[in-house]
Amino acid sequence: MEYQAKELFAKHDVPVTLGIVANTPDEAQAAAEQLGVVVVKAQVKAGGRGKAGGVKLAKTPEEARAHAEAILGMEIKGLRVNRVLIAPAASIEEEYYFSFLLDRANRKYLCIASVEGGVEIEEVAKTNPEAVRQTPIDAGTGVDEAKAREIVADAKFPEALTEQAVQMVLALWKVFVEEDATLVEVNPLARLAGDKLEALDGKVSLDENAEFRHEDHQVFVIRDEEDPLEAQAKDKNLNYVKLDGSVGIIGNGAGLVMSTLDVVAYAGEKHGGVKPANFLDIGGGANAQVMADGLHVILGDEQVKAVFVNVFGGITACDEVANGIVGALDILGDEATKPLVVRLDGNNVDEGRRILNEAAHPLVTMVDTMDGAADKAAELANA
Repeated sequence: MEYQAKELFAKHDVPVTLGIVANTPDEAQAAAEQLGVVVVKAQVKAGGRGKAGGVKLAKTPEEARAHAEAILGMEIKGLRVNRVLIAPAASIEEEYYFSFLLDRANRKYLCIASVEGGVEIEEVAKTNPEAVRQTPIDAGTGVDEAKAREIVADAKFPEALTEQAVQMVLALWKVFVEEDATLVEVNPLARLAGDKLEALDGKVSLDENAEFRHEDHQVFVIRDEEDPLEAQAKDKNLNYVKLDGSVGIIGNGAGLVMSTLDVVAYAGEKHGGVKPANFLDIGGGANAQVMADGLHVILGDEQVKAVFVNVFGGITACDEVANGIVGALDILGDEATKPLVVRLDGNNVDEGRRILNEAAHPLVTMVDTMDGAADKAAELANA
């Protein structure tokens, strides 16, 4: 969130004003009494907060309280506002845009800068794309002072701000690299009265694959705003993403799971528009406990009407997966109430199918092909 991004900025000497986070209208009023004229800003992980009515100027503490009362509890792009940032009002002379991000298509980092940007950057990109400067960054060499000066000159920052802009670029690059970010965005980067350059807003996306290097990042996790099923899966080290369909998906390997989502969506078109309910990759270790953990999360989703277990035996053979499914159903007991369609293929598939046939669990239906299994799962979910 913005206030958390600003904390990271301050840690790396990016010029920024932190403000005070308020969870209630009374706290917002108290913060405004301390800070004077303020801006009340909704704190959600989404853009377009101002246009949605989530950013308001307050000249008095009473106004700050009224704005906080209106903003707290509202929804912006489907996200509920549970806190606001009370930030000192700033005298803005010009607004700019700046970001570093991961450019996956070109396997590089990318810097995007515009002195005609700010909160209307999307419109500028449409009407005057030349004003939005894009500079590829080699991951090996990164951004040194010479590169920072190149970025500042190419974006045509005002001469009076050149040295500040160079230092700002270097500091934001430090945030991007040292915090293992995939996005560091400042919008707006503002020229304030007295030619002072400051990050008035911030958006940072952190790479979860680098969490082992950053125990301090745990402070940014707000558990009461996470999807409870995703939080539960994360606690069990499962790669899970909640979707809005009714067919629960379990597979081993991200590519296979993505393909499974596609075939279920396709099969669902002739079964009442049934769609996948989740992405769940259990990886290579599909033993009984891992399978039970995955099923526990999926069966906890009230939208799920049927589960499709799609496994290609490789490092983990199909007989191990089959034993995992049987063991998982034993572990779950009465919690398992929804039909499971299982498709096994690959290493030791005959033995895996034999194990499931002998177990003859009433909830389990085996189908040999991926398309056939997807169709059966969609049919059961629709029924």
